[in-house]
Amino acid sequence: MNTKPRKVMIIGAGNVGTAAAWALLNQTICEELILVDLDKARVEGHCQDLSDAAAYMPGMITVSTREASDCEDVDIAVITVSGGPLKPGQTRLDELTNTARIIKNIVPTMMANGFNGIFLIATNPCDIITWQVWKLSGLPRGQVLGTGVWLDTTRLRRTLAEALDIGPQSIDAFILGEHGDTQFPVWSHSSVYGSPIADVYQRKTGKALDKAALADYVRRKGFEIYARKGCTEFGIAGTIAEICRNIFTGSHRALAVSCVLQGEYGVDEVATGVPAVLAQSGVQQIIELKLAPDEEEKFRHSVEVIKANIARLP
Repeated sequence: MNTKPRKVMIIGAGNVGTAAAWALLNQTICEELILVDLDKARVEGHCQDLSDAAAYMPGMITVSTREASDCEDVDIAVITVSGGPLKPGQTRLDELTNTARIIKNIVPTMMANGFNGIFLIATNPCDIITWQVWKLSGLPRGQVLGTGVWLDTTRLRRTLAEALDIGPQSIDAFILGEHGDTQFPVWSHSSVYGSPIADVYQRKTGKALDKAALADYVRRKGFEIYARKGCTEFGIAGTIAEICRNIFTGSHRALAVSCVLQGEYGVDEVATGVPAVLAQSGVQQIIELKLAPDEEEKFRHSVEVIKANIARLP
C-alpha cells in the first residue's frame, strides 16, 4: 500500500499561485501544499489562511512554506511566477524577458538540490518558459509540461456547450498551438459524440457556426478578463488542479497541454500545445493528429512564432 503523501509546491504566491492552492486544497488533490514566494510575510499569511480552510476538508491536508531549494521530496512543482503585470496593448510574449530571468535563477537551484519531480509551468509566455525549464532542468521531456492551451480548450468547449445546451464534457473540441495569439481550434477533429460540431450547431440554433468569430472570441477571452479585473486566476487555477489530478491518478487522459516536441508533427526544438496523455510520470505520449491543410499551416506558423521567442531567451 502506497502511503506516501502527494506533495505539490507552488512557486509564486500571487493571484494565480494562491488560487491554484485553493483549487488543489478544495478538491483534495494532494496531502501537502507548499508555498514559495519572496514576500515572506504574504506567503506566511496565505499559508495560515489556507490552513484554516484545510481544517474543513474531509482528509488531512498540510499547508506550509519553504524555499524553492527545499524540493527533493516534491512530486509536482507548479511555477506561477511572473515578471510583472501586462501594460495596455502588450501580449503574453512581452512578459518573456523578465519572467525568463526569474526562471533562470529558480530551476538550476532546484535541480542542484535534488528535484526529480514534474514541473508544471503556468506562467507566461507558457510555451517558451516550458521549453526554458526543460533545457535548464535536464529532466526527461515527459517531466516538464505547461498548462498550454487547456484553459483555451475549456473556454471553447464551455462556449459551445452554452449555445448547444449540453455539458462541455460531451464536446470533443480543442485548441492547438501557442497559448497566445497564434492558437487555433482544430475544427477537423471537433464533434459531439462523432457528429461534426458545425452540424450539431446548425441543427440546434438554426444558424451556421461562425468558426472564425468563435476562435477570435476564445483567443481574446483571457485578455477581456484581465482588462476587467486586472488578472486572471480562477480559470487557470482550475486548469492547474485538473492537470495535477490527472497526473496523480495516472488517468491516462489526453489534455491539450504544452509539451516539448521531438519530431512529432514534423517539428522539434519547441514546446507547444498538443494533445498529450498524462500518467504519474508526467506526459506519457503525445497524440499526433492528421490536420487539415489550413490547420497544418496555422500550426507551423504558431511553432515558428514560439521558436522565434525561444531564440530571445536570456
